[in-house]
Amino acid sequence: MNEQRKIDVEEVDAVTPPPKARVEQESPAETFERKRDYLAGFLSEQPAEAPAGGAGSDLQAAIVETLKTIYDPEIPVDIYELGLIYDVSVTDEGDATVLMTLTTPHCPVAESMPGEVEIRVLSVPGVRDAEVKLVWDPPWDPSKMSDEARLELGML
Repeated sequence: MNEQRKIDVEEVDAVTPPPKARVEQESPAETFERKRDYLAGFLSEQPAEAPAGGAGSDLQAAIVETLKTIYDPEIPVDIYELGLIYDVSVTDEGDATVLMTLTTPHCPVAESMPGEVEIRVLSVPGVRDAEVKLVWDPPWDPSKMSDEARLELGML
């Protein structure tokens, strides 16, 4: 079984270089015009006005929209439509509290998901502070999912 393998080696003097990419040159006027357009658009952009807080407010709706961008890593549905968010409350000062659960206490993201939710809620303009409360009662079950989530998972 002491079989030796022989590797064939071929020596060459030169290798033809690959073809070079060609980039069309712009005139300085074209380059300047493009930069000026970009700068004008950047300077004309107005900052988003922070929505007012409180229950049923635009700020609460903005937080819910942000929560809809967080997906469960095992299920291709966002955590809001999945029914993991039980409540989103916002004070007039912009302090947000999110009451949430996970599909099971042994969920692989049990340690990281609440932190991600808090960071995302804090990123919403107008939110001064965010607190995420992880609860297990009532326990999550598939009946808490929205119709959209059920449709996405083929449960309708």
